[in-house]
Amino acid sequence: MECAEGRRVPEPRVGGSVQLAMANSYDEVQNDWAAAMRAHDFARAWAINEDDLARRIAENAPKHQGPRHLQHIWRGEPLAGARVLVRCYHGLGDTLQFIRFAAPLRKIAREVVVWVQPELLPLIERVDGVDRVLPLHDGEPDVDYDIDIEVMELGFALKATRVTIERAPYLTIDARQCRFRRDPADQAIHIGLVWRAGDWDPRRSIDLRLLAPLAETGARLHLLQPLTYRDRPLSFPCNDLTCAEIPALAATISQLDLIVTVDTMMAHLAGALALPVWTMLCHDCDWRWGSADTTPWYPTMRLFRQTRANDWPSVVPQLTKALRDTVRQRTQERLPRKEVFATKELTS
Repeated sequence: MECAEGRRVPEPRVGGSVQLAMANSYDEVQNDWAAAMRAHDFARAWAINEDDLARRIAENAPKHQGPRHLQHIWRGEPLAGARVLVRCYHGLGDTLQFIRFAAPLRKIAREVVVWVQPELLPLIERVDGVDRVLPLHDGEPDVDYDIDIEVMELGFALKATRVTIERAPYLTIDARQCRFRRDPADQAIHIGLVWRAGDWDPRRSIDLRLLAPLAETGARLHLLQPLTYRDRPLSFPCNDLTCAEIPALAATISQLDLIVTVDTMMAHLAGALALPVWTMLCHDCDWRWGSADTTPWYPTMRLFRQTRANDWPSVVPQLTKALRDTVRQRTQERLPRKEVFATKELTS
């Protein structure tokens, strides 16, 4: 249905008015599905998927035509006892979010092979349920399989429940790749910052300079992505913890107390590692983030939302107050970091 890169569209059909009517009908289905997912009504979302799948089968719709991120791969074949190829055709964050279903898939499948973005390969090969990983490329996968499926179709294919979805962590790190080593005597709160999302959706990005008040809370700030000319001059102190490789980034953020990020791959990486993460969301955000300040997808995540389009200045004070209150509480009680940052009552 819908992905982080944009919504899927129906395949072209012959006949102007018929094509328009079918497109409108598809939009209605798409909107219904997105509404169900936003409400975390997964049973209703899977039922909508079921109807859409039946239509595709009836129309004999092609599987491997058009842009990859718009392709619907699975045709309802039984997964039990099969050699399953999981194709990762969407964004890095989508892969990280939906690879959680590899473990329940492997409980019924004979083998699970994941054809994954090369940047994620070292992380995905460590995921429970994954037998083999292959680097994604523009050709065909060099592997024998019985059934193929796109990674974002796994939740539907497995009829995932909220209990299944809330399982975290499901990623693990290689501690040898960590770039940040804490002194055991260091009582400071260390926070990693990600402020820039992909250029395909600039609404998700925030001007880094707007985050300057976070430096006044007593926390120590670390940049997790490189500065650009648009980020300068930087008006507050921070350390550079950028990592060129995602596995090294995963190991590095595991040593921080909190990650503050916009809606991008980092939110999914931190959430899948069950690290404390606060995610800033634009006003008309993606379906996966629901409408509350928490999400079943990532139990250690808190969400901070714009109330109006482009209104980041109203989000930063909320974030700053929450961080200041948490730093104060941490200083007073010396609570374990995960307990502090996951406790909503401290900042309510």
